Amino acid sequence: MAGRSAIGLDIGTSGVRAAELSFGKAAITLEKFGQVALPEGAVRDGEVIDADAVAHAIKQLWAHTKFSSKKVVLGVANQKVIVRQVDLPWMPADELQKSLAFQVQDFVPMPVDQAVLDFHPLEELTGEGGARTLRGLLVAASREMVHSSLDAVKAAGLTPVMVDLTPFAVVRSLAQADHVGLGAPVEALVDVGARVTNIVIHQGGAPRFVRILLMGGQDVTDAVAERIGVPQQRAEALKQQLAQGLVENGTDVQAAARVIEAVTASFVDEIRGSLDYYLASSGSMPLSRLVLTGGGGRLAGLAQRLTVTTRLPVEAGTPIHGLKVGRTGLSPEQIAFVEPLAAVPVGLALGAAS
Repeated sequence: MAGRSAIGLDIGTSGVRAAELSFGKAAITLEKFGQVALPEGAVRDGEVIDADAVAHAIKQLWAHTKFSSKKVVLGVANQKVIVRQVDLPWMPADELQKSLAFQVQDFVPMPVDQAVLDFHPLEELTGEGGARTLRGLLVAASREMVHSSLDAVKAAGLTPVMVDLTPFAVVRSLAQADHVGLGAPVEALVDVGARVTNIVIHQGGAPRFVRILLMGGQDVTDAVAERIGVPQQRAEALKQQLAQGLVENGTDVQAAARVIEAVTASFVDEIRGSLDYYLASSGSMPLSRLVLTGGGGRLAGLAQRLTVTTRLPVEAGTPIHGLKVGRTGLSPEQIAFVEPLAAVPVGLALGAAS
């Protein structure tokens, strides 16, 4: 692995961001990190709609950040990605992969010939009659949706070497390396984007449950703009000020705070519902903590409300903390600011080395 590098590219609803890692014998180094905003509507709920606009933003990102390669690992997560736990008859991995489309037809709410399929084994089970089964996570993604993302990346002059599921990237960047194996604590990771929130429960880095919610920080901005009658830019500024505790005088600030509190309560209920669904499923284990990351994770009151509602300790995710920071061109203050945004691209880059 020494001397290798990899770049993870995250195409979000509000922007594109990428992280370049190099893999040395002693440490993994963050070499570059950058992001560029996307025009409204270019990506809708995590799905590329305007490939030309996305390609233009990616070109800007590469020109500005000076990444060393045009080969990237791409992440996907939206309403056209299904992840569910299934039990399949045991068979060797190569045979299982070849027969996967026939094995999972009843589990996938889309024609299997129009889906990209993958299966991540979790454990092997033996029934009373000695029949062996494999329990794991089935991933099914719309082939058309995946190709729309790949087309944008290729139009930008880049070469996608792998497509990964965004929730798996979040696990890779946030799972504690010293807690590996079945004896490790079970954690819930919540990565809040502009329109898409990834919830993934893992044990020792092995995903156990994945849920993709179509809601995030931009929904809060929209609610503030609509309910108190201010432009989007003003609504976003109010949201950011309240998140940072920078409260200014004015009735719209108080009104924005009330709207954010109401929308946050609804958002937290959705997250709790996903966690409750996992806890009610067969073979689930108690959660030890919740790790919060993503730009939307800065939302005022979100961490506190999650703590009260889930009765779990809530901590901020630190995907850069375990990395050596190279000559990124970013100050320590800038690194601290972008760290919540780095979980996905860092995890995607880490996937190239696994």
